Amino acid sequence: MTMSLINSFVEDMRTRSESTAIIWEDNEYSYGWLLDSIDSWTGRLEEMGIGPGMVCGVTGDYSPELCGLFYALMRAQTVLVPLDRSAGPQIPELASVAQVERLFRFDGDSWTVELLAAAQPNALLTRFRRRNHPGLVLFTSGSTGKPKGILHDCEFLLQKFTNRRPGHTSLLFLLMDHIGGFNTLMSVFAYGGTAVIAPSRNPEAVCRAVEQHRVELLPVTPTFLHLLLASNCHAGFDLSSVKLITYGAEVMAQATLEKVAQVFPLARLQQTYGLSELGILRSKSRDSNSLWVKVGGEGFETKVVDGKLHLKAQSAMVGYLNAPDPFDSEGWFDTGDLVETDGEYIRIRGRESDVINVGGQKVFPVEVETVLMEADNVVDVTVYGVPNPLMGNQVEARVSLEEPEDPMALNARLKRFCLSKLARYRVPVRFTLVSQETQYTHRSKKIRRIDPDAPPC
Repeated sequence: MTMSLINSFVEDMRTRSESTAIIWEDNEYSYGWLLDSIDSWTGRLEEMGIGPGMVCGVTGDYSPELCGLFYALMRAQTVLVPLDRSAGPQIPELASVAQVERLFRFDGDSWTVELLAAAQPNALLTRFRRRNHPGLVLFTSGSTGKPKGILHDCEFLLQKFTNRRPGHTSLLFLLMDHIGGFNTLMSVFAYGGTAVIAPSRNPEAVCRAVEQHRVELLPVTPTFLHLLLASNCHAGFDLSSVKLITYGAEVMAQATLEKVAQVFPLARLQQTYGLSELGILRSKSRDSNSLWVKVGGEGFETKVVDGKLHLKAQSAMVGYLNAPDPFDSEGWFDTGDLVETDGEYIRIRGRESDVINVGGQKVFPVEVETVLMEADNVVDVTVYGVPNPLMGNQVEARVSLEEPEDPMALNARLKRFCLSKLARYRVPVRFTLVSQETQYTHRSKKIRRIDPDAPPC
């Protein structure tokens, strides 16, 4: 019988039992310790009657014991459902969609487990259990409706890690319920690297962790990199250990990318691309200062149709638990990302859902934001669309300032500045003053929705 991939990865850990696997709260945990943790969790799961096909939720943040549980749950061929603690009141609804039977709650490295009431059988889960493979359920953000439960076969997701690659000391930044977070966690241990868990995800804590533990790989979001530059925290720490910065999950502004390249002259900057429904693709940026990227590789096919990126992947999800199948008859998935092409390279301009249609003209928010970030006294800006009875939509912006400024004068100044660089239809008609921290989610991504309570300029 062929050994499962997860068991193969666990066996590989035995060859490096003395090496450091995890750094958490400034303590080092070896691969030998991680193996013992996985074995201990395997015994606990058996005692709890948790076995193949059972659905187990895990809520919390990265910790050594949580990492051990992740591997033990996959080794036991359960369906793993990571849930972010910030989901709070929404957790029961998400657990119901995924049919979670046991819910492990972590507070640091301490944990509890609770038995949840049985839900109505889900046909997709029932069929999946016949594979006798470990599963993974992730949820879409639900920004345009109820979150969709995405069921993956872990054997397919883990296939990309069978090719040997160098291990890095890597920061676990993206949350564990995000496809990027799962990808980072699995890749670190599959390649024999070290996972560094910072006490928080703010720029100062991240910079301190990078300096103290000589982090080599920094997988973050464009928004975090922007916040890092704005905070100037990088100036107070030695970040020379960073060899590679990967960024994804949202569109990067060219100006931000160029500034990051200056701050990290020794690091290679690489744009990543992935979707919760398909997994993370191999990617190669044209160079560190370029937003042009080549995506795909073994197991993936790409094509551009009417300016939108479509993908076909061997690692594609089994399906949605609570929504119709989104794949066409040939297995292609419409990503909803609008792109430009240049040979093998693409440049992502934005999500189709984020584009603002002004009288038939398309406005890409990040392109307007890039211009506004050049204006004096502006430290942050988010551009979005608002319905307009004549034009369909109008462009508006939330602005954060370095120093206070008269709202009426600011409104006039920013409009003049934009008109000198942009076509009139792309210029925001209203600017709303907000504090910088309200511009972002706890996932370090921009909030592109209207705040009706914020005062306009």
